[in-house]
Amino acid sequence: MRADARRNRERIVTAALDLFTERGPGVSMDEIAQAAGLGVGTLYRHFPDRRALVDDLATSTLKGLRDHIRAQTSENVSRWEVLLRVVRYCAGQPLALITSLAGSPPVPPFRAELVREIDELLADIARQAEQEGSIRRDITPEQVVDLLNVMVCRPGARFDDPLTTVMLDGLRAVHIETP
Repeated sequence: MRADARRNRERIVTAALDLFTERGPGVSMDEIAQAAGLGVGTLYRHFPDRRALVDDLATSTLKGLRDHIRAQTSENVSRWEVLLRVVRYCAGQPLALITSLAGSPPVPPFRAELVREIDELLADIARQAEQEGSIRRDITPEQVVDLLNVMVCRPGARFDDPLTTVMLDGLRAVHIETP
């Protein structure tokens, strides 16, 4: 792809993400083109329809998340810290928006595979955190992944919001010293 075409594509994706985040899923393709400072024809050359644009947004967001998780798991820190870093990263991503825009069937196989890969990475982190004693042992790794999805894929999710804090506190292994 030529450099100017790549820049135009990035402008479209950035404008779409900003508008969807600000105003919700009802934003038109014309509004996205205008916000990107491009003609609607340029937008349609990159994305033949709204679904193609939403699919691109979802895929790039999920790839970024997968890459972030991989990078964090290569760090020599506790798995609990890795989990916290992933939740913190997710809070800055438009996961609730992506889930609402792109979650309707049919989900393309490549995106379903990305989600499966992310869930497996998170389940591995949960298993390792359980082994190190930082996550409770009465919850399965798959249940941890489900809980993480609730934490980060909802509107208004922040790392420091009360719901996230309570869920993280509930996941953390509590070591009570007996007298």
